[in-house]
Parts: sequence; C-alpha cells; structure tokens
Amino acid sequence: MAAREENKRQGVSELRQDLVTGDWVIIATARAKRPDDFVAPPRADTAKSPDIFENPEASGQEEDTLIYMRPDGDWSLRVFPNKYPAVSRSNGRPKSLADGPYFGMSAVGYHEVIVTRDADRSIALFENWQVAELLDAYQDRYLALMNKASVNYIQIFHNHGKEAGASVAHPHSQLMAVPVVAPYVESILSGAERFYKSHRQRVYSVMVDYEQEKRKRLVYENDDFVVFAPYASRVAFELWVVGKRPNPYFERMTEAEKFTAGDALQKALQSIYVGLGDPAYNFYLYTAPCDGKDYPHFQWHIEIAPHTATWAGFELSTGIEISSIEPEKAATFLREQLKVA
Repeated sequence: MAAREENKRQGVSELRQDLVTGDWVIIATARAKRPDDFVAPPRADTAKSPDIFENPEASGQEEDTLIYMRPDGDWSLRVFPNKYPAVSRSNGRPKSLADGPYFGMSAVGYHEVIVTRDADRSIALFENWQVAELLDAYQDRYLALMNKASVNYIQIFHNHGKEAGASVAHPHSQLMAVPVVAPYVESILSGAERFYKSHRQRVYSVMVDYEQEKRKRLVYENDDFVVFAPYASRVAFELWVVGKRPNPYFERMTEAEKFTAGDALQKALQSIYVGLGDPAYNFYLYTAPCDGKDYPHFQWHIEIAPHTATWAGFELSTGIEISSIEPEKAATFLREQLKVA
C-alpha cells in the first residue's frame, strides 16, 4: 500500500493484472485525466437515420420470435431475426470447411434483435420493470436456442451510440447463438477454474466480497448484485454487474433476480449517462456455455465498456490496454452521480 501511495505522489503509472484472465492493463497515472475530461460531446450520430424498428413489419423485418404486449394493445418489447445476420440460420451442425493446414466451418446459428418500444429512451432512463422485462426476454430467447444442434455459446450484447457500433439509434440489443466458444470467453472460463484449483475459492465471489468490504471501487449494490469498477479496468469507467449468489448460468436466474439485476444494470448505466453525458458504450452478458460441459466456478455477469478512447499502436500490437483514470477515482465519481440523478 505504501508503494502505491508513493507511486501516486510521483505520478508513476501502474501495471495491473486481471485476476481471472491474467491479462495486463496499464493505469496511466502520468496521463491522468479528471472525470470531467471524459464527458462526451452531444451526439447527432444515428438520431436522424430511418427508424426501422418503430414499425418492424413495414421495414420488412421477419415475424417476431417473441413479443410482449402492453395493456393498451401496443407492444413494449419484441424480438425478431436480424435482417442482415452475421451467421446463417440453421439448426443443423456446422460443416467442415478445411483448407490445407487451415480449419474452418460453416458459420451457422441464430442472430436476433431485441427491441424496446421507446425510440428515444435508453436503458439508463428505464423504470425497473422495463429492465426486468428486457432481462426476461434475454432469458426467454436463451432458453429457446440453447439446445439447438448448431449452438454451443450464446452472446447477448448491447451497442449504444454510433461509436459503439449502433447503426440504428432506436435502443436494441442483439443475441448471437454460435457453434464455437470465443477466445475471451474461453479465457475467463479457464481463469475461473485455474483460480479455484489454486485457492479453493470462486474467483468472482472473492472479487465481490473484497469490493463490498473495501468499497473503494464499488458504485452500487442491492440485495443480490454489486456494481463495481474492476481493479484492472481495460477502459476508463468500465463497470461490472456481478451477482452475490454463485451462479454460472444466466438462464437459471430467478424471477426476483431479474428485478435486482435490472436495478443494478440500470443504476450502472445511469451513473455513466449522468456523469459522462450519455457516451457511447457496449455491454456484454457473459454466461457459461451451453455446450453440455460443466462450469461450476464461473459466474454469469455483465461487463459495461464506455467508449472513452481509441486503441492505437501499443494496444493493437500487445493487447495491453491503457486507461487514463484510476478505477478508484472513476468509481468515486460515478457513485456521486447516483446521488444527484
């Protein structure tokens, strides 16, 4: 602790290691910025583009795979296949596309869009029941697709803002069910198992307990979930939403947890919305794969990554990311935003 305080006084940057993956990040205190330096300029990006999700039938979207109706007869949320899918829809197993020493397979699976009703209201401004409904839709479609022959992993993600890849301004999430488990997911799965073998403790539970105890990176908590800035934050103002109850499988979330998880997710996004002026961001829901294997020491969780910087030569060539604000300062700033929201 004394060494860290001395480093701060001298403006020395820190290398921090992710407890799960072993990846390194640089907290560049020599480039340190104030929280206000990250406030996003007003965006006029996708707001004027045609809203193809306002009336999906008229824009040629396929029939809904799920729709939630309001008492007034209008819809509140709907899910339908992506009009321009990244993978080809198929319940069959992928075919090998080997080429000499190279291995490939047909990119089959499912690619769906989850759309909420209000074209101008982001999740940061939702009421709790709306976020719970969104998580319910995620879970419903996960359960519907997880046992398909072409599916071994389901990635649910949300892009907000043009810089984060949202080509349509109308708030929406996406679900991709694919036959392979991505390298980053493999790394956090193996990291969780490696930590357990070494320490006989679940790594996510260790992090949750420590962040609750020390509270220096904690932004919000309720009965079931905590929101904190990870110790080795890859980007400025990165936040994680992690459950207190050990549970590797998102699809096993209880009805009550949909409301407490929704509350934690909304508060996390609200703190970023208020504090940073509604910046672009991505969030990703990570869960144990549906490949028939057991992952007892993992923990499903949500990672939120605001777009506050652009990767350059060092990051691209090494995979080591650089953040110009300490997670502790970011968390303190975001906690304050929830007091005034």
